[in-house]
Amino acid sequence: MTLTQPYLAHLTGVFHAPVQAWSQPDGAMGDGAEGIYCGDERIVSDARLTVAEHELRHVSTQMRSATEVRFVYVVTAPAEVPDPLLTIHRTRRASVDGVSEELRIGSALREQVDLDLELVLGLDRTSMEQIKSGRSARDRPQPGGFRWSWRDDDTTAEVTVDEGEADVFGSEVAVRWQVNLSPGAEVTVGWSLRADDAAAPILGTPAPPVPTPKVDTSDQRLQRLADRAFSDLNSLRIADRSLRDAVFLAAGAPWFYTMFGRDSLIAARMLLPVDRSLAEGTLRALAARQGTKVDEETAEQPGKILHEVRRTDVAHDSEGFHLPPVYYGTIDATPLWINLLHDTWRAGMPDADVTALLDNLEAALTWLGEYGDSDGDGFLEYLDTTGHGLANQGWKDSGDSIRWHDGTIAEGPIALCEVQAYAYEAALNGAALLDAFGRSGGDAWRSWAAALKERFRTAFWCLDQQGRYPALALDAKKRPVDGVSSNIGHLLGTGILDPEEQRIVVERLLDPTMFSGYGIRTLSTTNGAYWPLRYHAGSVWSHDTGIVIDGMLRDGFTEEAAQVAEGLLTAAEGFDYRLPELFGGHRADEVWPPVPYPASCRPQAWAATSVVPVARALGRRAGRRS
Repeated sequence: MTLTQPYLAHLTGVFHAPVQAWSQPDGAMGDGAEGIYCGDERIVSDARLTVAEHELRHVSTQMRSATEVRFVYVVTAPAEVPDPLLTIHRTRRASVDGVSEELRIGSALREQVDLDLELVLGLDRTSMEQIKSGRSARDRPQPGGFRWSWRDDDTTAEVTVDEGEADVFGSEVAVRWQVNLSPGAEVTVGWSLRADDAAAPILGTPAPPVPTPKVDTSDQRLQRLADRAFSDLNSLRIADRSLRDAVFLAAGAPWFYTMFGRDSLIAARMLLPVDRSLAEGTLRALAARQGTKVDEETAEQPGKILHEVRRTDVAHDSEGFHLPPVYYGTIDATPLWINLLHDTWRAGMPDADVTALLDNLEAALTWLGEYGDSDGDGFLEYLDTTGHGLANQGWKDSGDSIRWHDGTIAEGPIALCEVQAYAYEAALNGAALLDAFGRSGGDAWRSWAAALKERFRTAFWCLDQQGRYPALALDAKKRPVDGVSSNIGHLLGTGILDPEEQRIVVERLLDPTMFSGYGIRTLSTTNGAYWPLRYHAGSVWSHDTGIVIDGMLRDGFTEEAAQVAEGLLTAAEGFDYRLPELFGGHRADEVWPPVPYPASCRPQAWAATSVVPVARALGRRAGRRS
């Protein structure tokens, strides 16, 4: 039997890293990915609220913020009463150390009513890896009282009750409240769960939230998107245990609720026009874990910026990989780190803080020339040599993402087009930093960038019936992989294209084969592997489209950027203003709302930060027209 990754699109969640809680829209937990998590472990899998001798009917779910949701129920009255005069407002909140619920019971009946409420919690200690793989078996702990360990002696959880009593039956905790409601009265009860992992490498942070910017626009949809996005971003802030004041963004809930180099860097860079603090924290946190040695098993190399950090190994048999807790298998995080350092410096990062990272900068630049180009052909490429690492190590890191136009999968080593652009920009940005801070090497890196730009122009361009366009990648034989992809949009704004080449890329991206009306598809509809719900081969990724918008703006394509931004804003409206990690690549004139990708993360950091280029693009168009 084939196991299916649990679907999330219909679920309701609250989040405050490293804690998250997923439920049905009525608040119940008990199936699939539903439950309460701390880090990469589920610690409660079931939560069932009942009222003895009465029916509990869910009538409303109100998302108040990323950390708080309210479920409203009607309790069937003792007698036949047409109006819903007996209600329960159940407010669930996530905090940095757990989850709590407040149950506010109200009555408009003329007589006293006595209610017996019961909440049954199913205790759990199932790993995220098992849940993501679709395995339904739960690992039930045997608690001592209301406290249990969910991984080892360093991990504990404990249930406490307000205004009620509780009993333990095997691996279940039954919480009961006897509520006596006088006519017109209201009673509040509650419970809470506190979770602690003393050995977790990544922690939640109590740092003050990043304020939501006020958007100067008459389109209220944009402000709604910003409100939801910044609430989500604040719920995703985490820190490395060894460097607690360097706050950065977890990649996304539920699957990637930890440090991801590429994701955190891209999110921080998109956020720079409105916030510098997360960029500075991201730079410092990743610099502290920068590679220092060659280790084939972890893919570490001197100067390399890591891919992800977990508490334990990560294995996915169905996807064919087994990763160590600290893994460096990424080709793009290192140039992205250099570019973020440069842009954060330009945005006002104090010189003393930049100076503290200059040795890391020089190590990262050295990696570009000595390790990133593994075969000496002048391009950055990747190849997993262990047999159980990530087969693809760019942002499209699924094993089947790099496709020829006929849909067949390219063989590695793979040199991605956008990685060459990141590296070109990084060499120039690194040179500017070296010059500004009195270090040598700037001229050499400018020469390196110029040579890369010329090699790229010679090797990467393809031709089809619509004309010239950049290849997705070079394969093992240095042939241009001719799939038309969203990756080419990442070339914009980097300087690797001349003005005519920029125009070619923009026109190709806006062609109906690539632009769905909601966003830029990851792969053209003309590709033999295209499918609107294929992870990296036809879907639309919010951040991918956000990067395209930003690149268009940087290269002066204001109206085109606004057109794409309007599409992504319309998509956000269809997702209740929470842009998901990815969604279907269906045509906007055929479907409304956009079709969700069932297992997509939400919230996700780089999806949420896409609001910034969207707002900038729409703001510039409005300014041009006024």
